[in-house]
Amino acid sequence: MREDYVHGYSKKEAERLVDQANTLAQILHYDTSFPPGSQVLEAGCGVGAQTVILAKGSPDAHITSIDISKDSINQAKTLIDDNRISNVKFQLADIHDLPFEDESFDHIFICFVLEHLPDPHEALESLKRVLKKGGSITVIEGDHGSCYFYPETEEALAVWNCLIETQRILNCNSLMGREIYPLLKNAEFRDVQVSARIVYVDNSKPELVEGFIKKTIIAMVEGVKDQSLDLGLIDKKTWEKGIKDLYKTAEPDGTFFYNFFKGTGTK
Repeated sequence: MREDYVHGYSKKEAERLVDQANTLAQILHYDTSFPPGSQVLEAGCGVGAQTVILAKGSPDAHITSIDISKDSINQAKTLIDDNRISNVKFQLADIHDLPFEDESFDHIFICFVLEHLPDPHEALESLKRVLKKGGSITVIEGDHGSCYFYPETEEALAVWNCLIETQRILNCNSLMGREIYPLLKNAEFRDVQVSARIVYVDNSKPELVEGFIKKTIIAMVEGVKDQSLDLGLIDKKTWEKGIKDLYKTAEPDGTFFYNFFKGTGTK
């Protein structure tokens, strides 16, 4: 496990990751698929939330999913088995020290991982080594600086900024989405293209109110409560009011806007 993983490895966090993946599946993955017979590396599979979507979207591809956490891999295996998926194998591995030969994979998929790494460029270089010439890489990241919501209060902004700041203190980057294009270019991938995947939520979209605002966004913020208080980023009274105010964005007059970014490139 990574001690600097901001969200931690709790059961509640695992549930949040699955809720997030299911809620955003169409927005992020309507154009994610890999050819039959291709070898695909999923780097940083976590508890398998994205793995299920990846495998269902490319049922005839051969997917190798790696993670640095043994507990997460065990949870991912259970999730894959529960969904009766048979085209995925798991392996304990570090992105920075991959146990594969050069040019072993036709495609690489990495989602919500680079933001948690102190050196994302080094990670991309490592992944590039095991990618075949002409193969593709797909990178998906959020950007916490792209968030807007209504109603907006000082306290709600304060708790949201705690999420950004705790990650920065861990030498990671919650604003990674905006950096996908230069990262891929600097790693010398070709044909780099990045698109914004906008999530806008109001009360006319009840599935997103529940799945995105409550189960993804607010759950994610609530997950850094102890860290934020321990680091002195916020006091308990402000935290409690800020979380209460964030929940108002899920009420009938509330709105929420967030940008994800999806980038592709070839070796």
